[in-house]
Amino acid sequence: MNYKAIIIGGSAGSFQVVTKILSSLPQTFPVPVLLCLHRLKHVRSGFVEALSLKSNIPVEEPYDKDQLKPGRAYLAPANYHMYVELANRIALSTEDAVNHSRPSIDLSFITAAYAYREKLVGIILSGANKDGAFGLKKVHDCGGTTLVQDPNECEVKTMTTAALQLTKADFVYTTDQIIKFLQKIK
Repeated sequence: MNYKAIIIGGSAGSFQVVTKILSSLPQTFPVPVLLCLHRLKHVRSGFVEALSLKSNIPVEEPYDKDQLKPGRAYLAPANYHMYVELANRIALSTEDAVNHSRPSIDLSFITAAYAYREKLVGIILSGANKDGAFGLKKVHDCGGTTLVQDPNECEVKTMTTAALQLTKADFVYTTDQIIKFLQKIK
C-alpha cells in the first residue's frame, strides 16, 4: 500500500512505545508521522527534546499552517488541537477540550482520515481515557488502515479497549509488531 501519512494517538503509558517506534524508523521514512499525545498543558518544553533524543527522524511541534513533510514527526503542541487540512498542512486550535483533552486524539484522527482516506495508517496506543476511539473509527470508515496496541501489553488499556469496542481494527499488535508494520512502508 502507498501510504501518505501515519497518525499515532496515545496517553498514559504511551511515551515509551512512541519513543521505541521513532527510534526504529529509518532516517529515510517516506511519510510524515503525526503524534497526538496527551500531556500536561502547562509544560511547554522537554517533550519534543525527550522524543528527539531517541528518534531517527526529526521531531517538531508544528506551527499553524505548517506544510507536512515526509520523514518528520509532528507532535501536537501542548494545549492545542492539531488538525490536518486537505492541503497537507497542519492547523492548530485552542477550541474547547474534547474528551477532556486538548489536544484531542479524536479531532486529529478525524481530520487526518478525511485528508488522507485510504492512504492513512491510524494507530492507538496505551491511554487512560476513551479519546481516540471515535477517531480510529473514522480512519476505518474512510478506508484507512487501523492498528491498536494489544491491550494486554498496554500500561493502561482504557484507550485501546475503547477503540476495539467501537470499531474493528485491522490489526491488534504488540509494539514490536507495530514497528515491523511501519518498517515495511515504502
